[in-house]
Amino acid sequence: MGFFQFAAGVLALLQFNGRKTEAAWDRRPHVDPWRGAAQSGQRHVYSRRGNSILGGKRRTAWLWSQEIASSGAGTLKPYPANVFDTCIQINLQQGFGGGEVFTAALTRALRRIGIGTLLFVDPHAEAWSSLPMPDTRVESLADLADLPGLLHGKPRSWLLFHTFAPAEVVDALRAQGHLVSAFAHMPLYGRDPRPLVPFDLILAGSRHVIASLHAAGIRRVHPEPLYAVAQIDRVGAGSEPLRARSRYDWDRRKLRDRALGALEPLWRRFLTETAYARRTGLALGVVSRITPIKQFPLLFTHLAPILARHPVVQLEIFGSGGYASIRDLARALRPIRERVRFWGYQRDVGAAYRSVDFLLTGLPEKEALGLNVIEAQACGTPVIAPDAPPFDETVMHGASGLRYRDPREDEGADFERTLELVLGGGFRFDKESAGAHLLRFSEDAFVERLRALIGVLAGAGLGRIGAS
Repeated sequence: MGFFQFAAGVLALLQFNGRKTEAAWDRRPHVDPWRGAAQSGQRHVYSRRGNSILGGKRRTAWLWSQEIASSGAGTLKPYPANVFDTCIQINLQQGFGGGEVFTAALTRALRRIGIGTLLFVDPHAEAWSSLPMPDTRVESLADLADLPGLLHGKPRSWLLFHTFAPAEVVDALRAQGHLVSAFAHMPLYGRDPRPLVPFDLILAGSRHVIASLHAAGIRRVHPEPLYAVAQIDRVGAGSEPLRARSRYDWDRRKLRDRALGALEPLWRRFLTETAYARRTGLALGVVSRITPIKQFPLLFTHLAPILARHPVVQLEIFGSGGYASIRDLARALRPIRERVRFWGYQRDVGAAYRSVDFLLTGLPEKEALGLNVIEAQACGTPVIAPDAPPFDETVMHGASGLRYRDPREDEGADFERTLELVLGGGFRFDKESAGAHLLRFSEDAFVERLRALIGVLAGAGLGRIGAS
């Protein structure tokens, strides 16, 4: 940390333009989207170079028809009267997190019921190439304001915004006859609800988020949570072992981060590359992006003194974050710094989950669902989480994990009791009960929830859908 602080001071007056990163799909050979259909399990990604799927005299991308192959998870017949042939999704996040994994899972589930996906992404986002999305059409979009022009004159479509568009864009799309929905990836507690007001329908991934929408006065909310699906497999995962990588996720919009990000590769040359190896004792793990919504620094302000009293406990952190988030987390972990290891972002998240004895979550109220909680349990790794929404939806206490009282309420006393229970061998992962609990997060269950949603959309006329 001292080196980075010194470097930040030295380079404070320097400007770095930041090398533009070529998007992953732009590095692939361009494929004509209208010559043949993608094979089952094969991902076709298209560039905006050459023959755009939005232009020319070709048939519009959202009206293609194709055979929907069995996913291997059971044969499900396409919805008999789809109101839309394609869902146009818009996710302009540059980073990679649960929202992007959910977007990819949604494209696969929609495909199983006969609905294709046209996905608009940020031109500089690279993570999409690591997610399996068979037959998904991917287009780069630099500005949400361009959408009405791109879709002008096209047939009525279902749009799903993961990145919220301003009201004037939503109004323009609705005026063209499109059904304009949004997905709330975050609870609204403490957040401004106004960006969600213009949309026809709001979808959410948990009852916790739905409750926050209603509390904020948002009424056009689909009443059932879509939840999520554990997506352990990543393209390229398993090809390399767990190794220490950068703990930082540099924000190229900030001068400090651009400077430190440019210097980090030079500094890391002097470090011995460390491969992951289990240590003796109880391994607690954080497998997550280190972001403010997780509140890890605040969590460990309460938990680190307790962990310090139990020297057999080790902490492994798999994930990266911004400079300030990592700095604040390292400060909170000082009481146990000799037992903490940072591994950075790992492509093979399944290996990360299986390398620890328990997953630790962050604090609850800003969390939408916790995809990592579902993924860990799917890997057979139990979870220790605060006893509050949304974790009461995802962790089956006593079977797939343990829930403890929020440490801000009792200075961590219940967490310490939970830790002592674990150290004493008083908890075992109940595979049978956990399996039944996790069925709601299976792809088949996800598909059935989407069938119900499509039924709602099929019954919707032009304009806004009635309040739930």
